[in-house]
Amino acid sequence: MNYNGKLVDASAPLLSVSNRGFRFGDSVFETIRIMNGQILFLNDHIARLIKGITALKMELSADYTLDFFQSKINELVAANKITAGGRIRLTVFRNGDEFYTPHDNSTSYMIEAYIIEDNEYLINAKGYNIDIFNEIKKQQNSLSPIKSGNSLLYVLAGAHKMKNQLDDCIIMNTKGDVIESISSNIFAVKNGVLYTPPVIEGCVDGVLRKKIIEVAFKNRIAVYEINLAQSVLLSADELFLTNVVSGLRWVGAYKNKRYFNNTSKLLTDKLNEYISVKKENLSS
Repeated sequence: MNYNGKLVDASAPLLSVSNRGFRFGDSVFETIRIMNGQILFLNDHIARLIKGITALKMELSADYTLDFFQSKINELVAANKITAGGRIRLTVFRNGDEFYTPHDNSTSYMIEAYIIEDNEYLINAKGYNIDIFNEIKKQQNSLSPIKSGNSLLYVLAGAHKMKNQLDDCIIMNTKGDVIESISSNIFAVKNGVLYTPPVIEGCVDGVLRKKIIEVAFKNRIAVYEINLAQSVLLSADELFLTNVVSGLRWVGAYKNKRYFNNTSKLLTDKLNEYISVKKENLSS
């Protein structure tokens, strides 16, 4: 892994118990996909990372540029001999070991790299079985779109998923509208049209969400960013979930409702074509 510019063994002890990322979740992170040993959509990831650093009122290091992180990630990918599929986790956390009130807003960063067997986006063979996580609702504020280390909502939703033998859970905002799942954005399909919650409703500003909207437009598929009431889950022809690591995951069942996956398959194919055509610009 890379810790503040130094390549170190991932099993080596690095962080003290006073680390603010560990103590308070005082951090932001990005999960980035590698295909053919190349970084996907890095510009979008770094833009969202900088928004997160700014939202948490951390100092934005002059080093934190697209070129800087591209160089560090490529170095780590090479060190881990990732020539095909892979996953990167880039974490930035606030320095200092004070209590809640930070007296040092400078940051450190950490980059991890993992091999993934799949070297393109593949649609899941069996549709996901999902349900709604009702215990806690997600608030809509300046922190909603970013990926922070404070992820207890998603952890508890994950525990609910495991307890109820589900493949994923739907997260709702404080208004009771559907906004996302545990680690993905959500799209509903009705009569060939895509519907997805707008970012202002509280969902993470997903990188693949953005790319799916772009790919849909390029292929003359209409997309509407609108509030999704729970009733939409039962009236939709299809539901699918998106994140940069897994791609599109189609939903097969919600309660007694069953879904098709024609649009999910089509968009997965079109997304892989998009990446293939744009591969010379993947890191820009």
